[in-house]
Amino acid sequence: MKYFITFLLAALSLNAIAQINPNYNPDYDANGVIGVDDLLGILSTFGDTWDSGDVIVGCTYPAAVEYNPSANVDDGSCTFPVDCAGVLNGTSVLDDCGVCEGDNSCADCAGVINGTSVIDDCEVCGGDNSTCFVSCGDAISHEGYDYSTVLIGDQCWFRENCRYLPEVSPANWNHMTNPVYYVYGYQGTDVTQAQATSNYATYGVLYNWPAVMTEGICPSGWHIPSDEEFTELTDFLGGNVSGAGNQMKDHAQWDGWNSSGFSAFPGGRSATDGFEYNSYYGQFWTASEYSSGLSWSRRLVTNSYNVYSHYDYGRHSGFSARCVRD
Repeated sequence: MKYFITFLLAALSLNAIAQINPNYNPDYDANGVIGVDDLLGILSTFGDTWDSGDVIVGCTYPAAVEYNPSANVDDGSCTFPVDCAGVLNGTSVLDDCGVCEGDNSCADCAGVINGTSVIDDCEVCGGDNSTCFVSCGDAISHEGYDYSTVLIGDQCWFRENCRYLPEVSPANWNHMTNPVYYVYGYQGTDVTQAQATSNYATYGVLYNWPAVMTEGICPSGWHIPSDEEFTELTDFLGGNVSGAGNQMKDHAQWDGWNSSGFSAFPGGRSATDGFEYNSYYGQFWTASEYSSGLSWSRRLVTNSYNVYSHYDYGRHSGFSARCVRD
């Protein structure tokens, strides 16, 4: 039926345009448009009693936005959608961030679009770094050991040397670029045996500079101090040459007051003479480079109250390490 009606409308339109019958005006309702109402009017002229309810005008194309499944006469109102990628009848859509086929990557860690929540150093979304940080003065656990801590000025320090020991290097082995780990007096390479020695319990581990810069030596939220951070420490204690060293030395190990609570032990290993620093020097690496092959360190000496800054020891030397809180 709809094809017949469409054909008939086309014929009427053609008659109106080409004036097939100049004495007949197909625009029955005189509105300037040849349409269904004109057809019905013409049919009524000839006594046709056809019910106009049989004609439903609308968009008859299922893929169109305006598709009307009940329509049987197309009225030209159909439009066809283009997705966000410009594909006709495509399926690509905008994500919540306004990105075509996006993954909502503008959402913060809480899932809020364009939100401001971030993961803190304790891996907590929107956290304040408090869940994994102990109060300074309390112990913090790392690699199965509880380190004691101390507040000196505005800095929170380990008050004992680092014990991180992923491997043990031979006592006579030196290297400028590869990590090296020593334990006083231990000549083997077995980690468990080295950790069972009294020197490990007292002095911890001696590291060359590449080893002290590896991840894992300090717990999350802590780091090896820079040269500037060591200077902040000694300045708070009066300065390098004004007795800061005496306030940092552990009084049980040498003639120090340890009024700061830093509890420095005399430890260190030269690259040439082995463990001869024991009981005389306390040497600590910083994370700061001086030049190619040289890095800053701090030295405490038995017969001096001062703290000495050095950069002239090669990175293959074995020194102690401390961590300071971020």
